[in-house]
Parts: sequence; C-alpha cells; structure tokens
Amino acid sequence: MAAEEGPLVTELTASGGEWVPLVNDTINPFRLKRSARALERLIASERIDIVHAQSAGGAWVASMAAARITVWLVTTLLDVPPASNLHAYWAAALARGDWVITPSNFAAAPIIARHNIPAERLTIIPRSIDIAAFDPAALDAARVEALRKAWRIPHAARILLVPGRVASWNGQLILPDVARIMVDSGVRGFVFVLAGERRSHRKYAQAVMDEAQAKGVQTVIRLIGHCRDMPAALAAADTVVVPAIEPPILGRVVAQAQAMGRPVVTSNVGILPEHVVAPPEMPEEVRTGWVAQPGNAQEFARALSEAFALDDSAYRTMAARARHFAEYMFSPHSATSATRAVYTTLLERDLWDSRAARGDGDAVESR
Repeated sequence: MAAEEGPLVTELTASGGEWVPLVNDTINPFRLKRSARALERLIASERIDIVHAQSAGGAWVASMAAARITVWLVTTLLDVPPASNLHAYWAAALARGDWVITPSNFAAAPIIARHNIPAERLTIIPRSIDIAAFDPAALDAARVEALRKAWRIPHAARILLVPGRVASWNGQLILPDVARIMVDSGVRGFVFVLAGERRSHRKYAQAVMDEAQAKGVQTVIRLIGHCRDMPAALAAADTVVVPAIEPPILGRVVAQAQAMGRPVVTSNVGILPEHVVAPPEMPEEVRTGWVAQPGNAQEFARALSEAFALDDSAYRTMAARARHFAEYMFSPHSATSATRAVYTTLLERDLWDSRAARGDGDAVESR
C-alpha cells in the first residue's frame, strides 16, 4: 500500500501488509512528479505487475509512472461524479486506467460519456459493507430491546427507521406529510425514528418538528440523535426509510438495512436505487424494497402502506431475499473476488498490444 499516513496504517501492517509512504493527496504538479518517480522505483524493485489507484491524486501519480514503465493500471472511480469542471479535470486521471472499476452506474455514466470508455474496460463493483456486523442471526435481542426502551417506543408500534444526519439533503422534512397521509388513509401503530446527528443543523431539525406539530403528527416522529449501535437500530425497525433528495456520498445504509433483513423505501436519487431490488427494473417476486421520487410524500406513503400490508409470511420472505441480496452484492468476499477477477484478466493479456490498440502503446517503455 503506497499512500500517505492514515489511521489504518497500523491495522494494515499488523495484518501482514506493507505500507510505503507516498504523497498523493495534493494538486502540486512537482510533488506529484516526485511521487511518480518514487512509485516507478517501487514498481521496478518489487517487480509489481498491477498498480491500483483508489483516488484522483493516486491516479495522477500512477498514470505518470505507468507511462514510463510496463505495469498495468487499474483505477476505481469516485462514488459521486465531480460537480465542477475543475474537479472533473482532477478526476479525469481515474478514467485513464487499463481497467476502470466503478461502484455504480450513477458514478460511471458521466465519466464514460466524457472520456468514451468502452464497456470492455469497465467493471461495476459495489462498495462492500461489514456483512458479519450487520447480521440479524448474530444480534443479541437484548440490544434491540434496549433501544426500543431508550426511544420510548410502545411495544406494539412499528418502527420506521430513518438513518442519517438530520440535514436538508437527507430529505426528512417530507416525513410529517408522509405521516399525515398514512394516518388519513387509516394506517396506525407506527413511529418514524430519525436516527442521526441533529446538532449541526439545528434549524432544519426544528423545522421538521414544527412541521410535524402543524400536521398533528408530532407523536409519531422522534428525533433521537446519533445512534452508536446501528445494527441493533436496523434490527429494531420494521422498515427502513431513506428519503434523500441529493445523491449521498456512499449510500451504504440501504445495503446495511437489507443485510439486516429489512425492507427499504428509498429515493430514486444517485446510487440509492441501484442498491435495492424493485420493479420496474426487476420482477415483483424478487422485490426487496421500494423506490420513490425524492421529495414526493405521496409515493413514500404509498410504498410504506404496501410494506405494512405484507402478512407475516410475505414479510419474512422479503426479509430473507434482502439478506441474500446484500450477501451477494455487498459482502467483502464478493468485492475481493470481483477485483481479483479484474487482475487475473489483465495478467492474461499482453500490455503492449492492449495499449497499442488504445493508441498509447508507444508511451510504455520496457523496464
């Protein structure tokens, strides 16, 4: 691992990995060139076949080194596409890999369009989650019960968990409308639990509660602040609600909820719809959740009402599907296997022929 020092260095070296200090978190061209020369020497001395760049700075360093020495370059795109031309220019190095890994179609689409990356040079590998930590079978029921008591949830009430910081981009302001629609349609016995840090955006958090008061649903909306035990919080939930109105950086909570065997109702924004199995992209019989338009209280209320309408057998079946989907898509084993497959495919190819076909074969020198 060639990178700047960080909190995971100790864990890396303790598990048998090797850390090489390398400056890559900079836009200074002189420092990047020095790092590229250092990486070149490392590649030659260790007889490295593949360099995998995980950041824009790392990709600039690695691409400069790969232009002077025979080594395969793999890059992993950012989770969210750059929002400005300057950031897009900086992130362009991530498109120069011999093989490009992307965490989602959402992240890949603008880069593919801008740099005309062919499909055979790209693989989608979702970010992994800790499947062992988010496992309903391994969770002590006492942890769940402790949270219900701390949140003062009536024994028979269904918890609609809304994880994430209480902030405008996470869309919690529509929840009073959603609750009002559900109550007016005859749905009872539920509580929205907003589990996320609320102090950074106090005015927004207060606006949510003011709106709940105005709609007469303040008793079914709880602000509990940051929750330290998210596996237990998800296990306590009947359904997980993610009403974001802007693309999240990671969006892992949807994967984590399904790993805990919980149906999800999420916004059709950014990476989120790619993390849930729902029509029309997939058949109804394999559904693991619902996708609603961001900010549309009617659609969220309709989806939640459908989730509430599931009988015990249908709910358990959907919960099992959600868990299996998360294990298949988001487990560390799946991510490492897919990444290893990319490496193996590259090593079976001829580097000179591949780069010549792309028009940059002359840039590679033999080491």
